[in-house]
Amino acid sequence: MRAYALEAPKKLSAAIKALKKQASEDQPKVATRKASEMALAVINPLMPETVGGSADLTGSNNTKTGDLGVFDTDNRKGRYVYWGIREHGMAAAMNGMVLHGGVRAYGGTFFCFTDYARPSMRLAALSKIPTVFVMTHDSIGVGEDGPTHQPVEHLAICRATPNTYVFRPADVVETAEAWEIALTSQETPPVPALTRQNLPTVRTEHKLNNLTAKGGYVLAEAEGKRQVILIATGSEVSVAMDAKAKLEEQGIGTRVVSMPCMELFAEQDEAYRRRVLPAGPVRVGIEAAMRAGGWDRLLMGERGAEKKSAFVGMDRFGASAPAGELFEKFGITADNTVATVKELLG
Repeated sequence: MRAYALEAPKKLSAAIKALKKQASEDQPKVATRKASEMALAVINPLMPETVGGSADLTGSNNTKTGDLGVFDTDNRKGRYVYWGIREHGMAAAMNGMVLHGGVRAYGGTFFCFTDYARPSMRLAALSKIPTVFVMTHDSIGVGEDGPTHQPVEHLAICRATPNTYVFRPADVVETAEAWEIALTSQETPPVPALTRQNLPTVRTEHKLNNLTAKGGYVLAEAEGKRQVILIATGSEVSVAMDAKAKLEEQGIGTRVVSMPCMELFAEQDEAYRRRVLPAGPVRVGIEAAMRAGGWDRLLMGERGAEKKSAFVGMDRFGASAPAGELFEKFGITADNTVATVKELLG
């Protein structure tokens, strides 16, 4: 049986491509948590084996679609579970469902609360089962909830876990591609890290192939001689694109690399990695999180040869303020990126 073999239906790829095409044309400005809901709206009707849920954050995680129905004492055919404030229990139960077979379980909470789900997230990786851990409110973009709810170290922790795919998509297109990978994975648990705040569509040219499957790819090429490579994830890809425009105005050729999944990028052959991140240009990483968890390899090169590099991100816990003010306060902006590049170039 297809579901027990963890095989996706043949129609899934076509459905994802159609959603990507529509997003590239319409260019919506939505949070990637909403983009995830848009993807699930086309996925769940095609995959009756999906069982969704949330740890008391359904309205925030956007994990429920209208076709699922609620699993409770009155409806055992429902495919959505209201887990309550039980991240640990939810994650453990989802693992059990996947181990039983015939079920693709996914459940959501705030990314900061991976702290409570982590034992089962680690066991999923260790057990080689593709439980999907949907994590929203992925950065200081959470805003006024403050540093207790703003994850800064959690990307690094998840990326440090073997056999885990951590996705930080930049827009609707990358989010849809991440879900396609998540629902075709057979041994690796995916962790989509999704924004609260709205993001512009950066993939404005429709591509049939799944670029997120490469882990990282060239989103925008330098207009002149390439002097700089900006590497960014998630909400900061649009920051990189804004910085590129400012640098190009000053005659500084700038390539932008979107890096939605560092683990998948590391799995590519060396020739591909070198094409995306060639030696020579200065490199600047941009992410609203700590530099740990894979950034040094990207910024310093395969053999640590790239000396002119820098990181625009977090080096402390966040603060309580609207998202825009926080990004300004911590310097995760196009202007600060430009200043950082010019300092590297001397």
